[in-house]
Amino acid sequence: MKEYDLIVIGTGSGMSVVTRVLQDDLALDIAVIENEAPGGICLTRGCIPSKMLLYPAEVIDHINSSDRFGIDARVDSIDFKYVMDRMRSHIRPQSENIGNNLEKSRDLDFYHTTAKFVDDYVLDVGDQRIKGDKIILGIGSRVFVPAIKDLEKVGYLTSKTLLDLEELPKSVGVIGGGYIAAEYGYFLSMMGADVTIIGRNPQFVPSEETEVSDVLKKKLSRHMDIITSYGVTKVGKKSGKKVIVAEDGEEKKVVRCEEILLATGRRSNADLLDPGKSGIETDEKGWIKVDETLETSKPDIWALGDATGEHMFKHVANHEAQVVHENAFGNGVMRTDYHAVPHAVFTHPQVASVGLKEEEAKKIYDTLIGYYPFEQTAKGSAMDIKDYFVKVIVEQETYRILGAHIVGPQASVLIQEIVNLMYTTEQSAAPIYRGMHIHPSLSEVVQRAFSNLHSHDHHPHQHD
Repeated sequence: MKEYDLIVIGTGSGMSVVTRVLQDDLALDIAVIENEAPGGICLTRGCIPSKMLLYPAEVIDHINSSDRFGIDARVDSIDFKYVMDRMRSHIRPQSENIGNNLEKSRDLDFYHTTAKFVDDYVLDVGDQRIKGDKIILGIGSRVFVPAIKDLEKVGYLTSKTLLDLEELPKSVGVIGGGYIAAEYGYFLSMMGADVTIIGRNPQFVPSEETEVSDVLKKKLSRHMDIITSYGVTKVGKKSGKKVIVAEDGEEKKVVRCEEILLATGRRSNADLLDPGKSGIETDEKGWIKVDETLETSKPDIWALGDATGEHMFKHVANHEAQVVHENAFGNGVMRTDYHAVPHAVFTHPQVASVGLKEEEAKKIYDTLIGYYPFEQTAKGSAMDIKDYFVKVIVEQETYRILGAHIVGPQASVLIQEIVNLMYTTEQSAAPIYRGMHIHPSLSEVVQRAFSNLHSHDHHPHQHD
């Protein structure tokens, strides 16, 4: 049995710990284990490939709506295979390069296989057995497949297998109503597919503020059918089409489509690892339990990223890698900080959010709410945009920023000045409404939201 000072499972954000250890020249024996394409979920089957597909979709959307500016333009054809090949030609070489570098590295041993605990700190990797003094679990997650009658028999796409498509399905039924459903539903519809999204939750993209989700649903419904409050009970095949049956308790809806896309969330990969064999505890859903330092119930074993089931974003995993590195190899104790975790939905319009929602904040603080529509700014008027807005939440006494929610163009960019202030000592909104914002620019909508604070429900933005 070979023994290592450090074992890292997964080649996503956990690799930044390896990189820093090597830079520190600690002369450690290191093993890296990966059972998928090297590079982690974000690179190989998550955020990066999906955004490479979503940008062409946004370009098509802009062209199709250009007539409102007096521009006679149209999309004559879409080379779907080219769009997909462009994405794959960017992703696959990077993943292969990471794998080749790991295979050839003299600084570590690379095991391209599935790891499984067999004893305390001991893992089977293929036909070998290894042991680690310190172990980092960056094991990721996989698609959650719900128990829907005949689903496996009928077949389906996931956010992973969709990336292998060579031809565009003529029609797609998307099961799930979250951000993955929204993004891929938007992409497929802009490519020319007839898309129907079926979500169990009454709110489309339920992780967002209600009024943000309402606007997103309204805008995306121009391109696809969005059904909420209906749970899929079974699927089947009839006359060459796949059939999705969904019910809300009283009524039934039937969707016929060429292909089904499953977008029902993620599940833990911990079962593949058998962590209990090393005394690592998991919760009732199988996610690995960690404390504020990201250490598991077993000393010197840490977990980060999707492995814990919390805040499943690449930027969070990067932060967690810093925490793990400091706690495993630093001189002090570092704890996670999740008070201002931003995220975005890259549809058109974009959605971005950070911190608390309004109702969450009101349960804890005396709040001020700021609300401002894009269309009441000069740049928003020039862009002829309607219904989009910025909503901000601050603590009444201190003006400390508690949360922000944006739906509209460049939301993922506009929210960043808010996020940055939430990581200062005072977390105050004052620099935003005191600082100069270029006029006319979209950033003025953020400044005006913070300059338009009210202690009661006062939403000057209205939409149909």
